[in-house]
Amino acid sequence: MFSEKFSAVHLIGIGGTGLSAIARVLLESGCQVSGSDQQLSPLARSLQEAGIRVYMGHRAENILGAELVIRSSAIRDDNVEVQAALAAGIPVLKRSDFLGKLMENQFGIAIAGTHGKTTTTAMVAWMLTVLKQDPSYIIGGVALNMGSNAHAGNGQVFVIEADEYDRMFLGLHPKVAVVTNVEHDHPDCYPTAEEFYRAFQDFVRCLAPQGWLAACVDDLGAARLAEDARQEGFRVFSYAIAPTRADYQAQNMTLNKRGGYSFTAVYQGSSVGKVDLQVPGIHNVRNALAALVIAHRLELPLAVARQALSDFQGTGRRFEVRGEATGITVIDDYAHHPTEIRATIAAARSRYPERRIWAVWQPHTYSRTQTLFDAFVGAFEEADGVVVTEVYASREAAQVGKFSARQLVDAMQNPQAFFMPGIEDAIGFLLDNLRPGDVMIVMSAGDADQISTQVLTVLEERKRLHV
Repeated sequence: MFSEKFSAVHLIGIGGTGLSAIARVLLESGCQVSGSDQQLSPLARSLQEAGIRVYMGHRAENILGAELVIRSSAIRDDNVEVQAALAAGIPVLKRSDFLGKLMENQFGIAIAGTHGKTTTTAMVAWMLTVLKQDPSYIIGGVALNMGSNAHAGNGQVFVIEADEYDRMFLGLHPKVAVVTNVEHDHPDCYPTAEEFYRAFQDFVRCLAPQGWLAACVDDLGAARLAEDARQEGFRVFSYAIAPTRADYQAQNMTLNKRGGYSFTAVYQGSSVGKVDLQVPGIHNVRNALAALVIAHRLELPLAVARQALSDFQGTGRRFEVRGEATGITVIDDYAHHPTEIRATIAAARSRYPERRIWAVWQPHTYSRTQTLFDAFVGAFEEADGVVVTEVYASREAAQVGKFSARQLVDAMQNPQAFFMPGIEDAIGFLLDNLRPGDVMIVMSAGDADQISTQVLTVLEERKRLHV
């Protein structure tokens, strides 16, 4: 593993999803690991508990003893720790430059796509773990079955969520690439849909010799990518649930008592077996089918693979049921793109068909919100009630006085759509309006998950006092 090259690594921005996963893999590989961040996220605290030295705030002395520094995409060139490392002659790498080196000499499985890549990566990692492959993995969320977002395994396989943001996935050279879909996102990096698509073409071209692509041809972008990849001479295996000529299909889909879908996986007309998912939504049928493509192509025991997928519990903040109190169910989800929002609400409808669905959404970045404005306006049609907070600027500058999420709410046709600028405003409104039997889904890639935490806390207190 990488510890053979560097024994001490410092990560700037260690509390984020991407770098926290790298830190855990390095720690389990035998490296001495340290890191810093502006605040201690739950992931950073988890790393502290594992024995990693995590500094609050950025200072030059934090890098002392490091042989390599890795920085997140959000860390600028003028960061004091970056400058201190460069002055000391210590290599400084971005995550995109480092991950390919981390995976050298391993059988890489890289899972990409605008949507679904976190859950699919977690499914594959869990499936391979149950199949006793002891894979290494890096996931963009905590896999509930494994209680972690990363692991350094002793097996040959390395499963990684291939993030397109900042073109991170172009540093990878996997044996297997999975593309769940290709739909324009991250307009701050990719101003046009065509530029976004070309990045995925470049990702496929990063495949190692004799590598192959699995693509979900239910999606027009992924179907186009699959066809272009074939034209360039790559091996491609297609999968889909729509009636099509895909190599792998999910057939006979039915809702089951676990709240998910049961389906039969078919390869070129022959049954591969039945899967009974407990994670809800048709989109998870596609995700599970992608995992089965991998198991089938690698000639792993399919009965064990299917059972592992049936036992898959999901990932943190991906339709994560946080709890229920006073008859109200509280769910966290990471949806921040119109297609994801539609899929999340549809999953809630399939699992809770007779209940009132409240969709609570915190828009993520001004560029995405404005570029996909019309799609966001129509994404909430199936919700009974909608609460929208102000935009979470994230890496962008706030646009106070120039653009507000209120404009989105004003354009929505849903008569039960409400704009609540602050998180506390949303919490107060929800506590006044939620009723027994309601399902509240908080969709956020920012900090609005605290809405579900605080609402659930108050509901549980109400329940306790009532009892």
